[in-house]
Amino acid sequence: MTDQLSNGFFSQEFKLKIPDGDDRIRRVCSHCQFVDYINPKIIAASVVTKGSKILLCRRAIDPRKGFWTLPAGFMEQGETVEEAARREAREEANAEIRIDRILAVYSVPRISQVQIMFRAELVSDISPGPESLEVELFDWRDIPWSNLAFPTVLWGLTHYAETRSKTVFAPFSNPPGTEALTR
Repeated sequence: MTDQLSNGFFSQEFKLKIPDGDDRIRRVCSHCQFVDYINPKIIAASVVTKGSKILLCRRAIDPRKGFWTLPAGFMEQGETVEEAARREAREEANAEIRIDRILAVYSVPRISQVQIMFRAELVSDISPGPESLEVELFDWRDIPWSNLAFPTVLWGLTHYAETRSKTVFAPFSNPPGTEALTR
């Protein structure tokens, strides 16, 4: 396999092999033995509240277009995970948020993601951004539970409910028994 670098000056030939001292097949340059590691993507997300209401965004894009989610998305290079969470809230709901603390870290190896979820407070008005069909502040009893986009949205909401009145708690991880949802 030959790859052209973006500047067009160099072409490297990569082969799939297990590098010395490793235990996985990787892309390795045939000339210099450079290992092209492909690592999981980091998702920054927030359970955003205003009083007792929770912000949800109805997705305007795939995957799961039309389903409800928390403000979340891929972290960009050069930003902190907190900056990514604030940016995603702005992009999806035109929302400014104040991050309280980390709520959970979820591993989703099936799609090579690590999702870092925060508790946050809404400090602005909201309106749909380009990735949302609509945004709404829901009372707990009115959350569209059967129309949530991803298992991690349900986990984040459930873990938020467990910590709603707490100021100190250990961050959560994948709930027991959910391995089949992540593999």
